[in-house]
Amino acid sequence: MSVTVLGIDTSNYTTSLSVCVDGEIAENVKLPLPVPEGAAGLRQSDAVFAHTKNLPLCFEMIKTDLKTVSAVGYSDKPRNAEGSYMPCFLAGRASAAAVSKTLGIPEYPFSHQEGHIKAAVFSSEMPEFGEFYAYHLSGGTFELLLVKRSAARYDTAVVGGTLDVTAGQIIDRTGVMLGLSFPCGTELEKLASANSRKVTDIKTSVKDTFCNLSGLQNKAEELYRSGRPTEYVAAYVLQTVITTLDSMTGNALKKRELPILFSGGVASNGIIKEYFKHKYGAYFAKSAFSSDNAAGTALLAYERYINEK
Repeated sequence: MSVTVLGIDTSNYTTSLSVCVDGEIAENVKLPLPVPEGAAGLRQSDAVFAHTKNLPLCFEMIKTDLKTVSAVGYSDKPRNAEGSYMPCFLAGRASAAAVSKTLGIPEYPFSHQEGHIKAAVFSSEMPEFGEFYAYHLSGGTFELLLVKRSAARYDTAVVGGTLDVTAGQIIDRTGVMLGLSFPCGTELEKLASANSRKVTDIKTSVKDTFCNLSGLQNKAEELYRSGRPTEYVAAYVLQTVITTLDSMTGNALKKRELPILFSGGVASNGIIKEYFKHKYGAYFAKSAFSSDNAAGTALLAYERYINEK
């Protein structure tokens, strides 16, 4: 008998619904949250309000008959850590509770980070290794995780990452400075790809598997003020992020040789993907499953439901 599961994710910048049927993603609906022109982010109160408006639209976009759904999964917090909390996930939790109570089906909470990892494993066709390293690179997160498979979820431990700002924040702030639309990842990559000048004087701040990135923002502003072409500024930022990640990855692999998975919106960058696939054989989520989405949550909920049955 076919099993259909609904996944809900309400991150800080995207409202997402996904339908999993027998372990495959049948639908993956996403609506971005509106960000005012020139702004580099959203307040949590604005994000919750935007999700409240977006969720009914997403449900209308879903073609699956919800009466056929056997379980619902949702993101209830940013990551698996004590005290991890963001108000924007309350919108998804409320919707999941309504679906669960109305249909009389189980609801399963997962962290947003677990969803990213599962979506990346699924879409990259990476084998379900018992342990692996996973980068979670997004607007609000820059972490290197040691991931252990545990039943129908992932246990994660932070073993590296940023000690100040994230790469996603640097990319978006640089993009806004250069006149790009927020979120700026895609446009900044196009701009960097148009650069024909050699990127020089790259400086990183890496200690073991941790880094500091605030100096990169200062350098980007300095280059821009000095009149460097916008393509060069964009290329400098991305190359510095790559060099930083390269140092962190090399240091991690000296400790343990494990497969490496990249997830999160920043990891959808083609320049980053090409470098780390070539050098380390790293696994990357496909674009539709790299940025915020509910597919991973739906897949995890499906596995949890099957295990319990």
